[in-house]
Amino acid sequence: MVCMLTMCNLQMNGNRKMSGNEEKPRMLIIHGPNLNMLGQREANWYGCATLEEIDAEIKQTAEGCGMVAETFQSNYEGALVEKIHEAMRAYDAVIINPAAYTHTSVAIRDALLMLNVPIIEVHLSNIYRREPFRHKSLIADIVTARIAGFGKDGYMMAVEAAADMLKRKCQD
Repeated sequence: MVCMLTMCNLQMNGNRKMSGNEEKPRMLIIHGPNLNMLGQREANWYGCATLEEIDAEIKQTAEGCGMVAETFQSNYEGALVEKIHEAMRAYDAVIINPAAYTHTSVAIRDALLMLNVPIIEVHLSNIYRREPFRHKSLIADIVTARIAGFGKDGYMMAVEAAADMLKRKCQD
């Protein structure tokens, strides 16, 4: 996918204050609990790449799409919620892997409901090939799109999809 994007002289996020010299849209990638242990745990589900390696590839993919990506990981629900709050004013798209909080966090769901930007839910593994409790996502019905089961490539797919969504918004 070729995905170059500029701000197209629009305010992408209705809540975000754009400065006159800002050129590239910004996306926030949020990683939930235990993802800081990638490369050290359950490679059969999550692959061998570390979170640092995945984040570097995300940033490179975003740059190729004409965007700036910031990544954030926390094992704490409150920290994830606060970062989502920041997204209201600072980002044009959000990609989130809530990890274990996918199935339990009403707080993350409520925070995401406040956003007026594309939100893409990502999971490294196919959650439907796992234990039954992992089949339920509390955010599935409020996100713009979902990607699961592609390993780390799912994040790159999400970056490209978010860039495409913003590009189409510019063309409207």
